[in-house]
Amino acid sequence: MNQQNLSKAQRREAAIAEAARVRDAQAARDRRVRIITISALVVALAVVVAIVVFIMNEGDKPALDRVDAPATATADAGIPLGESGAAGTTNEGAVEVAVYLDYMCPVCGQFEELNGETLDSLRESGDITEVLHPVSILDRMSSGARFSTRAAAAAAFVADRAPEAMADFNDAMFVNQPEENTPGYTDDQIADIAVAAGVPDDVAEGIRNGDADSAFSGWVEAGTELASDDDALKNPQSGGFGTPTITIDGERWDGNWSEDGALEAAVTAAQG
Repeated sequence: MNQQNLSKAQRREAAIAEAARVRDAQAARDRRVRIITISALVVALAVVVAIVVFIMNEGDKPALDRVDAPATATADAGIPLGESGAAGTTNEGAVEVAVYLDYMCPVCGQFEELNGETLDSLRESGDITEVLHPVSILDRMSSGARFSTRAAAAAAFVADRAPEAMADFNDAMFVNQPEENTPGYTDDQIADIAVAAGVPDDVAEGIRNGDADSAFSGWVEAGTELASDDDALKNPQSGGFGTPTITIDGERWDGNWSEDGALEAAVTAAQG
């Protein structure tokens, strides 16, 4: 309607009506904005709560539950070896002999030199299941090269990708053990040792290019933490965890492993 044809009172009423319409439209827009804003805040809050809950739940998990493990590993970061020496195998009903080892540890090398053949013989005859626990407590002894961690991760990689070569790889790592206070071996050199021990070329390539370290260094660190915090594994004299640590059917064995026949006698005693 033409405003000029309206009376002053009609124009005033029309202006009031238009103002009311504008106010109502603005109020409706404001309500929509508030609803959208509140909805977005609720969604954002729900996301934040979910993230916090996830982080808290992850933080409550044991370290080993937060990392990828070799498919052949045990729940306590061990690599079991049965008669064939393949990772993930066991000898049914046999005594379990676990060896906590660090590939940079010279005393571990001495233990393997003196007892490696005994362990192989007992395992191959079905008398024991040998369980390797590669840990990394001596990274500080490899001039910043993290040899202990990388070597243990390589062992985990072999256990996962070439389990049949596990026993031979473990033996080869000690036969070729580097000295403390040296960088140890590069990934390329560890891969060469793996190939010589019968690890397939494609698996060795994963060690060579750092895939083993990327895949399982977290598992090594978590296993090391688990062992270090286990009071049952600590030396009763020093009160700390060290390598080599030997357990027989889950009990720490403090016998004189440098004495000829001592380990075998302990296994026989455990057989009852």
